[in-house]
Amino acid sequence: MNAEKMKKTFRIVGLKGEGAFTEFNTEVPKRAKHFLERLHEIESDHGPEIALYEPKRDTDHLDGIYYVGIMVDETLTNVPVGMEYIELDEEYVTTKGNVRHIGKLHNDLLKWMDDQGYKRKPDSYIVETYHPLETGEEEVEIYLPIYV
Repeated sequence: MNAEKMKKTFRIVGLKGEGAFTEFNTEVPKRAKHFLERLHEIESDHGPEIALYEPKRDTDHLDGIYYVGIMVDETLTNVPVGMEYIELDEEYVTTKGNVRHIGKLHNDLLKWMDDQGYKRKPDSYIVETYHPLETGEEEVEIYLPIYV
């Protein structure tokens, strides 16, 4: 696995969702589909799809917040009704790979982060960006926020 540490700014327009962490694997794609049906409402050049996830703090933390949306090139002041503009500027550890292996990618990145001595920021969003491949599959880039 290739991993690295980097500083990155994300500008996002998206829809907020919340619910049980155990339901994220089905609820997040449904919310993303709903968002994509409204993509034409965003009056800005935009990049790849993106999702933000509230990190699970402990075993008693059962419900969480997430956002699905797209990355935009500039700060937006005109955001469609029901959507939010979010800007994140953090230090991250990151890796990428086939979305079919997303669980393993997360676990490998957490292990790499620990091996390098980095500490995760528990109050900052986990970021995933999604990139279609010519093969019809999808690549995911994972960004875990860390303390510097």
